[in-house]
Amino acid sequence: MKRTLLIGKESHDVEILRQDGVTTLLWDGVAEPADILEVGPGNWSVILGRKSVDIRLDEAKNPDPDVRGFRATLFDGPYEFALQDPRKALLAAAGGTAASGGILTAPMPGKVVKLLVQEGDLVTEAQPLLIMEAMKMQNELRAVSEGVITKVSTSEGATVETGSVLIIVGPKKA
Repeated sequence: MKRTLLIGKESHDVEILRQDGVTTLLWDGVAEPADILEVGPGNWSVILGRKSVDIRLDEAKNPDPDVRGFRATLFDGPYEFALQDPRKALLAAAGGTAASGGILTAPMPGKVVKLLVQEGDLVTEAQPLLIMEAMKMQNELRAVSEGVITKVSTSEGATVETGSVLIIVGPKKA
C-alpha cells in the first residue's frame, strides 16, 4: 500500500510492506522494521525500530475526494495529515494547465478512450479534457484552471507513452 503523506506543506512517500509475517515501513525510500497493532477501534500501537508510539487515529473531513484526512493524537499532542494515492496525484499534476496555459501530457502509458474537448473550446477549472485507460482503469484528465484549447495532439484510440503531449491549453482571451 503506497501513499503520499501530506503534513502541512510537506510531502512524504510512505509504503507499508508485509511479507512472511514481517512488516516494513518505507518512508521516502528508507526502510524501517515496524510492528503495527490495532489495540482498539482507532487506537494503534506502533513500534518503529526501538521507538514505541500509541496513536489515536480519527478520520477528518477533506474537501478533495481523492485525499483522506486524518487527525492523529500522540503523546505530545494532535497532528493533522492527509493520505493520497500517488497515482491520483500524478494524474492531477499531469492533467492540468497553469493559469497562463499549459501542456497536458500522459502521466503513464495508456490508450486515449475519449476526447472531451476540441481546438478552440473554452475550458474551466476541473473540467475533464479526456479519458485515458491505463492499468485497466479509466482516468479523467482534468484542467487545473481555465483556458482555451489551442491544440489537440492525440486522437481517440491512440496509444500514448508517458510524457506524450496530448492537449495544449492557452490563456483565456479577454
